[in-house]
Amino acid sequence: YEEAATRQRSVRFVPAMQVEPASVAKALGRDIELAKKAYHSHDIEASRSAHDMKKPLHDEGHNKETGKYIKSIIFGGLDGIITTFAIVSGVAGADMSWVVVLILGLSNVIADAISMGYGDYLSERAEIDFAKQERKREMWETENYIEGEKKEMVELYTSRGLSEEDAKTVIDIISKNKEFFVDVMMVEELGIMPPDDADSPIKNGLVTFGSFVAFGIVPLAAYLVVHAIIHSDPAYVASFNWAFLAACIITALSLFGMGALKGRISGTSWWKSGFHILVNGALAAGSAYLIGWGVEYAVESTLNVTTSC
Repeated sequence: YEEAATRQRSVRFVPAMQVEPASVAKALGRDIELAKKAYHSHDIEASRSAHDMKKPLHDEGHNKETGKYIKSIIFGGLDGIITTFAIVSGVAGADMSWVVVLILGLSNVIADAISMGYGDYLSERAEIDFAKQERKREMWETENYIEGEKKEMVELYTSRGLSEEDAKTVIDIISKNKEFFVDVMMVEELGIMPPDDADSPIKNGLVTFGSFVAFGIVPLAAYLVVHAIIHSDPAYVASFNWAFLAACIITALSLFGMGALKGRISGTSWWKSGFHILVNGALAAGSAYLIGWGVEYAVESTLNVTTSC
């Protein structure tokens, strides 16, 4: 048991492949969305229907493929819209021209999108490579000393409350199929999902890049479009930064919407999730605006004092 526990502790620092419960449930013929609704409403009959419902295999494959990239879409989009809006806010606080907003905003969107997309690719690649290496090791140990592996799994299951007899029965059955046994050991012993040949780090990186650009351009486009519309009138006299106000409103709606979507996907309260993301964006943009305003005020004050002297 000590050996198994030591091995478990030794891999805790390594990023683990994430379990996709929705995909697993659908592969077993379970409607995960109906199951969630049944749980929240405590509807036992609906829960039974969710477990018994069968869906076409092509639907399951489509949903699984889409689910793989939800994380990249959400976090890439959130980072894109918040960081770009923070830059727009900082420039607006410093009362700089729309040209500065365009240059800083656009360069940030492209540069950060490349950085995040490539970072996501490297992260996914590292997880997959690590999972493959660990699976090879577990398979080698199983082929050369399966009794030792079975003993470790029995100790693991008994530590979770199973009787030794039941644990041995379960492991004896599972170990008849070595491929399946190794996959079970990876999940139960190491906390790592077995690698999937369909996983594509490149796709994850591209999705993150695209999501960052698509959502990151929202506050920038809102600011520039409204600015262009207002200043197209020759009689307009600048008395208030309506372009920045428009960017604030559109960005706030987008942040709340993305937070709500994140809540729906994760099974938490959609309005709480939307509110938290909105507060996150407001704090980032507010601090950027105040810093921009403060620096601009300090520089102007210093220049005025120097000139008067």
